[in-house]
Amino acid sequence: MQQRKIPVRRCVGCNTQKPKKELVRVVRSPDGTVSVDLTGKKAGRGAYLCPSTACLAKARKAKRLQNAFGVEVPDEVFDRLTAEIQAAEQAIKEAAPHE
Repeated sequence: MQQRKIPVRRCVGCNTQKPKKELVRVVRSPDGTVSVDLTGKKAGRGAYLCPSTACLAKARKAKRLQNAFGVEVPDEVFDRLTAEIQAAEQAIKEAAPHE
């Protein structure tokens, strides 16, 4: 049997390539609104971020999401991203075996 190809995307924060399933997608819809896409299925232009606060901080400081979309990204989107990433980091910490 052949191995299935795993889609890879580049994080706009740290510029590393990772499997698509490991990244958080932010999408600009055709009407120009920017939102977080947890399903990865929304229509529109997508940009990907690692689920880490460091990557989010880099992307926000360098305005990489604004450059990727060509529109201003509202603070509500960054607030939602921060909440989602913190929840993901917390889940990883809880799933890790205690030493």
